[in-house]
Amino acid sequence: MQITRALSVFTLVALSACTTPPAIQHTTLPVSVRLSANFDERRPNYVIVHYTSSDTADRALRTLTDPASKVSAHYLIASDGKIYSLVDERARAWHAGVSYWGGNRDVNSTAIGIELDNNGRDPFAAPLIDALGALLGDLKERFSIPTANFLGHSDVAPRRKVDPGALFPWRELAARGFGVWCDPPYRVPPAADGATLLAAFGYDTADEAAAVSAFKLHFVPDGDPRELTDGDRALLACLIEQKRTIE
Repeated sequence: MQITRALSVFTLVALSACTTPPAIQHTTLPVSVRLSANFDERRPNYVIVHYTSSDTADRALRTLTDPASKVSAHYLIASDGKIYSLVDERARAWHAGVSYWGGNRDVNSTAIGIELDNNGRDPFAAPLIDALGALLGDLKERFSIPTANFLGHSDVAPRRKVDPGALFPWRELAARGFGVWCDPPYRVPPAADGATLLAAFGYDTADEAAAVSAFKLHFVPDGDPRELTDGDRALLACLIEQKRTIE
């Protein structure tokens, strides 16, 4: 009888150990864990940056962790620099939606999503950008994410999204190794047309106007979003060359 009880206890302990989920994988930087159920499994090779469009981080947290919302991200960074871990890095968070980059039509399966506490109208807080830089550096090192694979939601979903917006400091982050950037003077514009250059860089050109607008939002936010100038084509050629060089 005692042996039977002992075996039963052992069996329960063993089953409990077998069914205990593995610890969530996230950055080693200080984070507050708020788990979201909205994810599938995937492997990260990109980082996609978003803004929440909410007025507070708490409101964004409620949305990102609500099963009914069907949206999530791996991380949320508050305006004070606090980093929240929402989804295991090994899992496929639901952040990019219908998206495309460089032939990849399922960006969620290969990307880590980072939501930034910003309403889309105000400049990004300095503590937030500092925390983002630290997080991007950590992710890049651990997953060997290529420099060119740090993108915005608007880059991968140009027909639907404009985040992280014209106020996001892409140039500053590119100087730290997160994304590509070119400053003038550029070489003479190439003979290739704009759609060819946009596609070569990675944009979905099925809707060329949307691709042009997304490119301008990222690299020339003060330019006319409806037009790809000779200078823009020269910039694109520079970006393509830089991307090839670092790859």
